[in-house]
Amino acid sequence: MKDKLNVLYEDNHIIVVVKPKNILSQSDITGDIDMLSLVKKYIKEKYNKPGNVYVGLVHRLDRPTGGIMVFARTSKAANRLSEQIKKSKVKKFYLAVIPNFKNKKGEYTDYLKKESNGNTIVTNKEEGKYSHLQYELIKEKNNLSLVAIELITGRHHQIRVQFASHGYPLYGDQRYGKEDKNQLALFCYKLEFVHPVKKEKMSFIKYPDYGVFKEFKECFNEEK
Repeated sequence: MKDKLNVLYEDNHIIVVVKPKNILSQSDITGDIDMLSLVKKYIKEKYNKPGNVYVGLVHRLDRPTGGIMVFARTSKAANRLSEQIKKSKVKKFYLAVIPNFKNKKGEYTDYLKKESNGNTIVTNKEEGKYSHLQYELIKEKNNLSLVAIELITGRHHQIRVQFASHGYPLYGDQRYGKEDKNQLALFCYKLEFVHPVKKEKMSFIKYPDYGVFKEFKECFNEEK
């Protein structure tokens, strides 16, 4: 069980952590371990806080997706971070491994709709929400491509659905790609936002070090 947090930054207002793969962002009916509970436990124990600990969840990562998350430690910080997210001022950058992806640089714009079964589909403008991302090919190796992605809008399963709908499902995507047992190769490696109280620009980078990402470890020595 992964109950030790990888903390990149913390102060009285926010805490920035790395979510491991296959950990929930928040609890669900499975009762499995989740990041929100882990952060609360960490703060309660480290600062010897009595009673309930406030931690605000302002964004999520899919369960199989690893990467950087920011949590709020006060309601004021939570409201201000949520407002930044609504205005697309929180910048999220991902790394993905995609089989046989040859496009050097570009973008996808689609309209996505979340269905009752939990899947997201590409639909029309009337039924779906505008979804936009930009991508750049970093390196190719053994018919696999390391791709850097900037998520402009934050829709449910957006990166996975958009690439799959354009003919390039992500490596290990058992929901929108091939049925295999590989780990999904999607990781939020960079997060940028304005500190909700100090008003300073914050930028955090953490590269993935598991699964098929290890094939591209030479790419992670400097910012891409």
